[in-house]
Order: sequence, then structure tokens, then C-alpha cells
Amino acid sequence: MKWTPSSWRNFPIKQQPTYQNKELLKAVEAELSTYPPIIFAGEARNLKNDLAKAGRGEAFIVQGGDCAESFSAFNADDIKSLFKLILQMSVVLTYSSGKPVIKIGRIAGQFAKPRSSDFEEIDGLKLPSYRGDIINSMEFTREAREPNPKNMLKAYNQSAATLNLFRAFSRGGLADLNKVHRWNLDFIKDNPLGQRYDELSDKIDSSMKFMAACGLTSDTVPQLHQTTIYTSHEALLLNYEEALTREDTETGDWYDCAAHMLWIGDRTRGIDEAHIEYFRGIKNPIGCKVGPSMGEDELIELIDALNPDNEEGRLNLIVRMGADKIQDYFPKLLKRVKDENRNVVWSCDPMHGNVEKSSTGFKTRDFDNILSEVEQFIFIHKGMGTVAGGIHLEMTGNDVTECTGSKSSAITAEGLSSRYHTQCDPRLNANQALELSFMLSDAITQTEK
Repeated sequence: MKWTPSSWRNFPIKQQPTYQNKELLKAVEAELSTYPPIIFAGEARNLKNDLAKAGRGEAFIVQGGDCAESFSAFNADDIKSLFKLILQMSVVLTYSSGKPVIKIGRIAGQFAKPRSSDFEEIDGLKLPSYRGDIINSMEFTREAREPNPKNMLKAYNQSAATLNLFRAFSRGGLADLNKVHRWNLDFIKDNPLGQRYDELSDKIDSSMKFMAACGLTSDTVPQLHQTTIYTSHEALLLNYEEALTREDTETGDWYDCAAHMLWIGDRTRGIDEAHIEYFRGIKNPIGCKVGPSMGEDELIELIDALNPDNEEGRLNLIVRMGADKIQDYFPKLLKRVKDENRNVVWSCDPMHGNVEKSSTGFKTRDFDNILSEVEQFIFIHKGMGTVAGGIHLEMTGNDVTECTGSKSSAITAEGLSSRYHTQCDPRLNANQALELSFMLSDAITQTEK
């Protein structure tokens, strides 16, 4: 079948809302289709080139941000905190590995979430599940849980404003390496992790002074003054993605201009289903989650459907097995892809396979399991002679209490209720994410000895 931005509508689809007002849905889609693109195609091509470097081991990916963005918690301070955290993690990994870090936020579009059930029942009242603010609201009322097409317009406006602020931070001086100390978030500064970061910052300051003495300053070398952070989200709600799909006037190719990179979740990667159909036609760099249910033949078929020309940087396979399963499932998939000479970028998502219910009833993730899956991912690649290309995290720059453990936070099950603010799944707080980046840098250093 010939691909068009709407050809996905001819295929079965999962994880979609049921809109009652079809005429309103069509009107919103038509309005969105006239809006300016949020990103432009040249940026997506730049990201694909960068991801090709990660696939060859010449760079490393740090992809992270909210599990689900919120309309109500939308403010500049939270966006700035995430920006600083991504910069902190990147400088830790760049300093230890000597490689550039490709920075990708789960931001400016991460509004839709898959659910295990279409409905939720409380005290005998059964309502549609919350699927993210782009679809409905968290409040457990009939009105709030009714999917509302107009939410897509609000998601667009918030995404555009968020990316605008990210661009301002990236180009306006906040990313200047001379300000590396200022990236340290206030609640991190006084713990040992903050002190370790400050020690690294001191080393960078010394290097910057030496470079300045040689005539290389932020004024003469733009790379020292500014950075690039790309955006990404799970392209779950295809009505929204189609409305923001544009034909590039330079190449004639189609791009999803809602984000630089889009990915398919583990629950919607059916080879004969709508999400694969939509993704095969857009030219953005794309990702696909790979869980323990993925078979070897299925993975090769999926790679060939999404990257038929075997392009470098086109397809990022994001592994999410769980700390107790990655050794059993991942090596055989990795070996098969290597033996078949398929060009892919491998990233590790240590979050989604390690969800558990705490003794106090909160959904959480244990930091030790997250760290374990990352370390296993790195060393499996070392043993196979392949490239561990990056990390994919649900995290926030705020001081939340959603994941247990870690030396920097020491959050217990009893302490989860203190600042449990997530819209959906538990996130690493800034302490935990930065601690993970230090430990990841140690693991990468070990594999290169």
C-alpha cells in the first residue's frame, strides 16, 4: 500500500481513546493541520546524523524527561531544572568518556500514555482510564475522563512554548561551559553528590582557563557557549501526529514536525498495525521499545519495516527488559541483529521493566534495579563487541520522592508519599539521575580498559 500521512487509519490500532464527538475531533485535526510546525525537517536530519555517530560509538545519547507532561504543572522553573539536569549529566559523561553527548528531552510533546486497561473502577464507578493530558484529565469524574479533542490544541501550544524556552536556554548563555557550577541544582549542592559534581566543575574551569589563555573562549568558539537539545515523545495519539506531519519543501520527504524524534512503545509495535504503518513513512529519526516479549524474527521484521534502507541513525532500539530479565532475553536479540548486519542504535531504558508496588501502596522503581539493568546493558555490549549507544530515562529536575533507594536520596517506601507528584509513572529525581550518570561513566570507563 502507498504510504500517506493518513494511511495508518486503514490498520488496526491499540491504546487509543474513544472520542464521542467525531465532528469536533475532525475540526481540531483540521485546525492543527494549519498550525506552524513545532520543529523543522533540517533539525531532524541533524539529529539523525548525530544518532549515526552514537551507533558507531563516536557519541553517547542522554534521553530523559517526564513520564507524562502536565498542563497544570507547566512552568519555566521546572523546564529550567530539567535543562540543567540534562546538562549536568552530559558534562559528567562527556568528561569521563571523551565523547560528545547527544541530548534529547522527553519534553515538548510527551503527553500521551499507554494504559494496561481501558477503564478504571473505584467504589463501583467505572470510567475511562487516564491516558495523558492530551486526551483526558486525571480527576476521577465522568467529565474529566471523557476524551476531549480540544486537549490536542493545548498540547500543541504548551509544546511550542516549551521548545521555545529550551532554545532560549541553549543559545542564550545558560549552556556556557564557564557556568558549569551554576548548573548544580540547589537541593543537590549540599550532599556528597553535589560536592563530586563541584570537583568535576573545578577541573572543567581549569581547562577553560587554559583554553582562554590559548585564545579559545566562548566569544570565539560557539560550542563553548551554546548547545543543542532535541525533543522527543512517544507518538501514541496518531490523530495529533498526522495533523503535524508536513512535506519538506527541500526533499519532498514527510516529517512529523511535532518533535525531532518519535518512538513506538512496546505495546503498539505490532508489525501489521497502525503505528508501524505511520512510522515507516516519516523521515525523522525514530525509536522503538524492545521488551522481553520481542522475538528474534519479529525484531528483524520490525527493523526491515522501519528502516528498509538500513540507514545509520534512523532507528534507535530502546531496550526495556528489567534487571532480572535482561541477561536472559537481550543477548540473543543483540547477536541476531549483529549477525544480520542491521544498522541500529541501541539505548537502555532501565525504568519500564523495573516497576513494582511498594509496601505503602505506591507504584515505584528501585534505584538498585535501575542501575543493575544499565550496567548489565553496558557489559552485554562489551561481551558482544557492539556499541551501547545511550540511556533513556524518566526523570525530573525536581526533588521528588518517587523511586526508592540510591546513596544520594535514600528514599524508603515510607517516604514515597512526601513528594510523589508524577502524572503517571515514578521518575528519578535530580539526585538519582545525576548519581546514575556518575555510575554510568564509571561503567563506560571500565569497558574501555
